[in-house]
Amino acid sequence: MVVIGVDPGSVRTGYGVVRREGKAFSLVTCGVIRLASGLGIPERIKIIYDRLDGLIDANRPSVLALETAYVNRNAQSALKLGQVRGAIVALTMNRGLVLHEYAPREVKQVLTGRGGAAKEQVAYMVRHFLDIRESLKPHDISDALGIALCDMLRGREGNPHGSGKSRKSSRGGAWADFVKSNPELLA
Repeated sequence: MVVIGVDPGSVRTGYGVVRREGKAFSLVTCGVIRLASGLGIPERIKIIYDRLDGLIDANRPSVLALETAYVNRNAQSALKLGQVRGAIVALTMNRGLVLHEYAPREVKQVLTGRGGAAKEQVAYMVRHFLDIRESLKPHDISDALGIALCDMLRGREGNPHGSGKSRKSSRGGAWADFVKSNPELLA
């Protein structure tokens, strides 16, 4: 199974393609679509649409997992994000993919066990699940990969853990490692 996760934005859109074979997760590709601030929103949307369309061609995912819109104090930013999300939803439907949407809190809950987890905690767990040693910067990348992993771990197409063994024990061990490695992040 291949899932593309997307963290939409009108200036930066993160993407991550993840493959699952049995119980194993592997990173296919990831990155950020950076958009010049001087471009109008229609031009930005076209760039995002075209780049994601190319990623779909190259990687053949069956699901596009998308972060849901969040309430923003800046109405203009929220409207731009809504337009970007609309284009991504249209692309998903045009390409015949299944669309799953996840709130940031749900992604954090699935990956770390805490809905209020910090972005660094999510990034750490993404690196743990995908066995990535290097840092995932900017956070748009780890967020997109986290969205894809959340979809796979939620197991909407069956039991994501195969034998019924819970991933919780694995997640807890990785969480303990994160805490030990990052004491400065704890209050």
